[in-house]
Amino acid sequence: MTHTLTAPHDIVSSAPAPRPVARWTVSGGLVAGPLFLVTGCAQGFAREGFDFTRNAISQLALGESGWIQTVNFLLAGALLLAGAAGLRQVLRGTPGGTGGPVLVGVFAVSFWAAAVFPADVGAGFPAGAPEATVMSGHGAVHMFGGMVGYLALCAAFFVLARPLAARGLRVWTVATRLVPVVVLAGFMASAVSVLAFTAGAGLGLLWLTAVTARLAGTPANR
Repeated sequence: MTHTLTAPHDIVSSAPAPRPVARWTVSGGLVAGPLFLVTGCAQGFAREGFDFTRNAISQLALGESGWIQTVNFLLAGALLLAGAAGLRQVLRGTPGGTGGPVLVGVFAVSFWAAAVFPADVGAGFPAGAPEATVMSGHGAVHMFGGMVGYLALCAAFFVLARPLAARGLRVWTVATRLVPVVVLAGFMASAVSVLAFTAGAGLGLLWLTAVTARLAGTPANR
């Protein structure tokens, strides 16, 4: 009888990946963005004094009903962190399989920072608030956390373009490299238009959902 020796690395590579666990955790990343935006937009239309052309969604954490947006931040952070863990499993052993999920994890933590350190009042919100915004300590941390989070997200897109390219998804690869440019443009235009800032931030969240779904649904070319 002939025995065939199997190299250790062959055993590891042939071992089944924890796909069921990955599916459950990746689903967090799929739900996070749409849920956060739908909840935020619903509050924006319902809350007195809130104007999407003048106020950022993060200001919804202020006032008597502000706890809803605070919970929204906390939940989104948890779901994004779960999604990052699932994405790490999906991309294990592929280009960008470590850096991309880590950067998404940084983005997730920025939502928790936004919950703990709320934005400042201003631009007439909450209702009766002054037009001018006076920067406070917690407001400064809120802005810094958001900046770090979205810079991490933009960096994550560039890194995640690598596994997309490795799967032969050329259109997705190009789009994933262009989206961060649009997101950053929205942030740079925030001094002129709050709506541009909101649109850029929303695009980043929704594109992360799309990229996560595409990577989770397309096997790597090994």
